[in-house]
Amino acid sequence: MPEPPIDRALPATPAPSPRGRAWQRGIRAWFQARVRERVTLIGALYLVALLLTGLAAFASANNLLFLILSAMLATFMISGLINRLGIAGLELDVRLPEHISARRTTPARLLLRNAKRRIPSFSVQVVGVEDSVFTTAVYFPVIPGGAELETTLDVVFERRGSHAGDSFQFSSRFPFGFAERRIRVLMNREVVVYPCLDSQPGFDQLLAGIAGEAESSLQGRGHDFYRIRPYEPFESARHVDWRATAHTGALQVREFARDQDPLIAIFLDLEAGVDQRQWFECAVEACAYLAWQMTARGARIHFRTQDWEILTPVEDDVYAILRYLALVAARGRAIPLQNDLEPAVAIVFTAQPGRLDELAWSSARILHPGCFPFPGAHSDSARRPS
Repeated sequence: MPEPPIDRALPATPAPSPRGRAWQRGIRAWFQARVRERVTLIGALYLVALLLTGLAAFASANNLLFLILSAMLATFMISGLINRLGIAGLELDVRLPEHISARRTTPARLLLRNAKRRIPSFSVQVVGVEDSVFTTAVYFPVIPGGAELETTLDVVFERRGSHAGDSFQFSSRFPFGFAERRIRVLMNREVVVYPCLDSQPGFDQLLAGIAGEAESSLQGRGHDFYRIRPYEPFESARHVDWRATAHTGALQVREFARDQDPLIAIFLDLEAGVDQRQWFECAVEACAYLAWQMTARGARIHFRTQDWEILTPVEDDVYAILRYLALVAARGRAIPLQNDLEPAVAIVFTAQPGRLDELAWSSARILHPGCFPFPGAHSDSARRPS
C-alpha cells in the first residue's frame, strides 16, 4: 500500500524583533527629516515618460524626439529651480496670548513673511510636526515679495507646564507638482500653560460649599443687606426693623454683610507617592479652579505650599498662582504644613491626611484621595477626615 502523505509545515517567517522595528522606524524618521524633496506621483510619471522619450530618441536617432527630450529636461530642471526659489526666504512667527490654560481652545496668530523683496512665493503650505500643537495645515496661495501674511489658528494644549519649541514644516509643489520641497523650522519659544480652569467632577460642589462658608462668615456691619434675624442682648437699637418686629412680635434687627472681602486660604501639600500623582494633578487643577473662581467673586486668596506662598491681590494677582501651579511638581517627601492663619475658609489638599491631625487643621476642609474628587456627592462629605 502506498504510504499516506506526510504533512510538512512550511517554516514560519520570523517576525521582526523589537530592536529591528525600532531600527526601521529610526531609518524612516532620519529619511523624512533629511530628505527635503520628495518626488510626487505626477513627477514619477513624468520621469517615466522622460526615460521612454530618451530611449526612443537614441534608438531612432530622430531629431524631433531629441527636441522633445531637451524640452522635457528643461521643464523638469526649471520646475526644480522655481520650487527651490519659491520656498526660500520665508520667515515664520507665532504669537500666542499671554495667559493660556490647558485643554482650552486658544487663538494663535501665525505670521508668514516673505523676505525676498521682488520675488513672490506661490502655493506654500505650513503645518506643525513632531508633536506640535499646531496640527492644522495652513495654505497660502501666494505671498508677494516683501509682504507679511497673517492667519489665526485654534490650538489646544493638552497638559499644563512649560512648552518649549514647536517644529513647523514649509512645503510647496509649485509650479508643476513634479516634486514637493520641504523645509523645517524650529520655534525656540517657551510657553507656560496654566492648569485647566474648566470645571471637573466635584469642583462645582466644592466651590458652592466654600462660597457659602465664606459668605456666612462675613456677617457684620457693612452696607449690603444680609438678612433679618432676632435681636441679641447689648446690640444697638438703630438696626431694629420695626416692621418685622411688629409682624413677629419679637425684636428683629437688620444684619449687613461686612465690607471686607473674604479671605480664602488654599493649602497644597506637595508630598504625594508615585501612585498618587494622578490625584495630585487633579488637586492642582482644583486649586487653580478655586483660586480663579473665588478671585472673580472678589475674595482674597492666600495660597501656600511647602516652598511658596502668596496673598492676592495684595502681593500679586491670581495669575501668579496659576503660573506657580503650571510648573509645580509632586515630591516624595515634604515637611507637613502648619496652620498659622485664621482665614474665613481654609482648604487643604493633601495625599497624606493622617499627618495633619496634630497641626491645628481641625477647622479646615481637608481633601484627600479618599474623598476627593467626589462626583455626585455633597460637598460636606469632604469636610474633614475621620
